[in-house]
Amino acid sequence: MTQKEKTMKKKLSAYAQAGVDIDKKMSGIASIKKMVKKTATRSVISDIGLFGGLFESPGTGKILVASTDGVGTKLKVAAIAGRHDTVGQDIVNHCVNDILVQGATPLFFLDYIGTSVFNGKIFGDVVKGMCKACRENNCALLGGETAEMPGLYPPNEYDLVGTIVGVVDRKNLIAGKTIKPGDAVIGLPSTGLQTNGYSLARRVILEKAGLKPKDRLPGTNKTVAEILLAVHGSFLKPVTALMKSVRIHGMAHITGGGFFDNIPRVLPADVSVLIDRSSWNIPEVYNFIRQKGNVDRDEMYRVFNMGIGYVVIVREKDCEQTIKTLRKSGCKAKKIGFVIKGRKDVVMLN
Repeated sequence: MTQKEKTMKKKLSAYAQAGVDIDKKMSGIASIKKMVKKTATRSVISDIGLFGGLFESPGTGKILVASTDGVGTKLKVAAIAGRHDTVGQDIVNHCVNDILVQGATPLFFLDYIGTSVFNGKIFGDVVKGMCKACRENNCALLGGETAEMPGLYPPNEYDLVGTIVGVVDRKNLIAGKTIKPGDAVIGLPSTGLQTNGYSLARRVILEKAGLKPKDRLPGTNKTVAEILLAVHGSFLKPVTALMKSVRIHGMAHITGGGFFDNIPRVLPADVSVLIDRSSWNIPEVYNFIRQKGNVDRDEMYRVFNMGIGYVVIVREKDCEQTIKTLRKSGCKAKKIGFVIKGRKDVVMLN
């Protein structure tokens, strides 16, 4: 472990105090890699740790890309606010973005909802949201599992998990191998906290600051519920348009682990990314969490997306065209950094 990593680990206390230890999770994932690898067949062409698992369809030139994820403790905010119409969209869009990183188009989606006591109104709102997002992403909702397990979850609370399968031509697979020093890093704005960091956000906003869902968040013109339950947006349409006009070297979905854990997942071993934190305006909700929660600045960028929901890496000469194409699709993208020599790391400026 480098000195920087040791220092970072010491600083990462607020999220751990809120109940989530990122370092322990990453260590656990690393410890199971060998076991998982022993299950691989000849068609498996990826290791765990990527945004989506890769499975080659023999003789077709097609690669299936699959990913599973959950909405997390954003669901507790939905329960407190009594609003369940956005989380279904969250889980679909989150999974779509994960496989989009490798250039995949979604094919179908399956869900899992676990609860203690079945509530038809809540269930209907959640599924309605999933159907809306599936239609918008041209993705079929094949079905799923609804498990009623008395005593396992608090009343009116539930768990929501989704699995998505998409496809990409082998020749169009985006694996990050072509990323090199000098490449431009383009940031696509997030629609909110997306679906990560909610254990810390809830601890600070709802518990420490004592705000209620209907209260206006200081420094904004929106309520706590509006901000915390904002839909995790899909980047499929703008990125698909971009793939038709620009050669993309790599992409990253800024989810759990923020900048420090997600961008390195797509980098070759000999490069790092330098991010200029002054290149975009940080949404007020993150400033509020940092100040009220006394959260270290670097930890904020490891827990939250800080206003950047997705990253695209292209050649510097394609930077202007990339931003122009993304903005034409309604995405206010900005150049937020560039690639440098290094060791799969993220370096922050300003």
